[in-house]
Amino acid sequence: MKKMLCAILSLGMMAAWCQAAEPVKPAKEVKLDPKWKLVWNDEFDYTGLPDTNKWTYEVGYVRNKELQYYTKSRLKNARVESGCLVIETHKESYEGMDYTSASVISKGKGEWGYGRVEILAKLPGGRGIWPALWMLNTKGGWPKGGEIDIMELVGYEPNNIYCTVHTYDTYVNNKKEGQSNHISLDTPQNGFHLYAVERYPDRMDFYVDDVKVLSYPKKENTIESWPFDGKFYLIMNIAYGGAWGGVKGVDPSALPQQMVIDYVRVYEEKKEAEPAAK
Repeated sequence: MKKMLCAILSLGMMAAWCQAAEPVKPAKEVKLDPKWKLVWNDEFDYTGLPDTNKWTYEVGYVRNKELQYYTKSRLKNARVESGCLVIETHKESYEGMDYTSASVISKGKGEWGYGRVEILAKLPGGRGIWPALWMLNTKGGWPKGGEIDIMELVGYEPNNIYCTVHTYDTYVNNKKEGQSNHISLDTPQNGFHLYAVERYPDRMDFYVDDVKVLSYPKKENTIESWPFDGKFYLIMNIAYGGAWGGVKGVDPSALPQQMVIDYVRVYEEKKEAEPAAK
């Protein structure tokens, strides 16, 4: 009985410690413009699988000659613990493939138009790894519906964070002027950074912490050039290998790898105050 009581007390102390863990601090403080109003968020202040009211999954082999199988509702690959969402990639045989990972998406749960989307995250590393925080149109398909890459990293360039826009015009016809840019960070694998995009009717601005990495203007009022007026959903995934991540091969000895996400927050611009009634 005494041993059992000690075990119960130990578990209780551990749970209390997890709940009382120090909050994650970004590598650089970012002051939010007061024009923004929070409209959707997940602070990951719970434990277990990602909240099914806010998230679902891509499943199986999806794209880009990647090597991983995306699993669904599997704690080994996607779980919430100690106040963060953890997406984890493993070398293991699963459903006929040699690697597993997760792609957690907000499709059908959270979809937004103009505004700001920001994710505070610590990234994985290792040759072959390819984490991404990105958005797709709820209509139109790919690439005509457009693609908003808030953050991409490939393991063979461990310090470079890429922000990119894909449309039918820029991608298929290879007109890439002003389509992509990157910034170099010292600690994307060791510290948390804020990755964000702000969408406006005439442009999109991409930020890493408080640095504007890319501003993509509306060049033409056509669906081929600017499919970004509709609602988009968020995708958070770690790919392995594939058309970009695997260009210089893979290093399975570096696995498992984690992308750790402290929060996701979505904002809209505040409306101007209505005039006071006379």
